[in-house]
Amino acid sequence: LSVDYSQIEVRVLAYLSGDPVLLDGFRQGIDIHTLTASSLFDVAPFAVNHEMRQIGKRINFSVLYGLTPYSLSKDLKISLIDAKKYIVKFFAQYPGVQKWMDEIVKNATECGYVKTLGGRRRYVPGLREKNKNLYDAAKRIAINTVVQGTAAELVKKGMLDLASSLKKYDAQMLLQIHDELLITVLKKDSEQVEQLTKRILETVVDWDVPLLVTTRLGCDWQAVSK
Repeated sequence: LSVDYSQIEVRVLAYLSGDPVLLDGFRQGIDIHTLTASSLFDVAPFAVNHEMRQIGKRINFSVLYGLTPYSLSKDLKISLIDAKKYIVKFFAQYPGVQKWMDEIVKNATECGYVKTLGGRRRYVPGLREKNKNLYDAAKRIAINTVVQGTAAELVKKGMLDLASSLKKYDAQMLLQIHDELLITVLKKDSEQVEQLTKRILETVVDWDVPLLVTTRLGCDWQAVSK
């Protein structure tokens, strides 16, 4: 059984930033990559094609990873002007994200560290660097640590909540790969364990952002790979 959190980092970003557009999109069950792409290309969501969505998806994650316009232009094989335009449009669409990121950097510069939602610290001395490249790298580390660190905490909490429930069946967690869990289970129990796992992982926190888990069953990891 493969269990995979859907867009967990973007959902964490929505919760932490409180951006109303992101929050509303997730609450309504709208595909966030499509939502972003519709704004980037000035079209209705239903008019977003696969290529547009892929760009929207890349922009969403690029913001989390602190990709520069130059890097984005190389990654997407687009002009630097278009890359800059996409990033500006993203923050215009989700202003709460920009405000939250600025606040994270400001606080980390003052106290020297960032914290995940669970309270884990990472010190970021580079935020006091005068060298622009080192400073920009530290900004990326600060923002990404809070989002990815909090997402990792959710997965770990889900694993803890799940461990005791799996004892009722001949099933156990085999691997964790980022936001995916692999569970071995007897075929006769597979559907029950699938439903149980989905319910536990989707309710691991009581947030105003719904968590979504996708599941796949197969005889081995290759059979359940995307």
